Amino acid sequence: MTLSADLFFSFRSPYSYLSIGRYRAMTEEYDLVIELRPVYPLAVRQPDFFERNHPNWLGYTVRDMARVAQYYEIPFGRPVPDPIVQDPKTRVISGDQPYIQRITRLCQVALRRGKSLPFAHEAAQIIWGGAENWHEGEHLAGAAERAGLDLSELDAEVDAAPEQLDAEIAANQDALEAAGHWGVPTLVLDGEPFFGQDRIELAKWRMEQKGLTKR
Repeated sequence: MTLSADLFFSFRSPYSYLSIGRYRAMTEEYDLVIELRPVYPLAVRQPDFFERNHPNWLGYTVRDMARVAQYYEIPFGRPVPDPIVQDPKTRVISGDQPYIQRITRLCQVALRRGKSLPFAHEAAQIIWGGAENWHEGEHLAGAAERAGLDLSELDAEVDAAPEQLDAEIAANQDALEAAGHWGVPTLVLDGEPFFGQDRIELAKWRMEQKGLTKR
């Protein structure tokens, strides 16, 4: 029996990036379907999030995500540009967010085609894997092609109905919260949420209890 789960994901979340390749590998090894559902990051949903954090939060997070990447041998680098437009000194989030809007909407279109997991993984590797100016040139076109998609077709669908896509993305966020969490990455299996890149083995353990088998 094929198991299915939802993975809630943000392109601005380093931990989402550090989890997605491992989840994708599980779908290739096991009789498992993971539907990736993109959401906008906290910087968009809660612009004052960074202002409310403990002063040690950022320093620790940077250290931790770097060592997680090193541990799992995942290429990792600071996104250039940052998917979120934010003043580096004041941390104030801009009201204009062209990068995160485009990539999240593109992923929602990929979800409509049943290919959001490979698209998000390929795109995230461009954004977080050390490529500069990931939003320009052939970077995203190559990511889409490797996921079995055509970037020009995705962009055309985004341009045709951005508000409808944003409504679908908001519905993803509502579904995440209805499952019992609010952050990413969160895998939801039969209504049970597993938050964080450090819960993948626990999620797999639960899947095995439910009959997870190799392909």
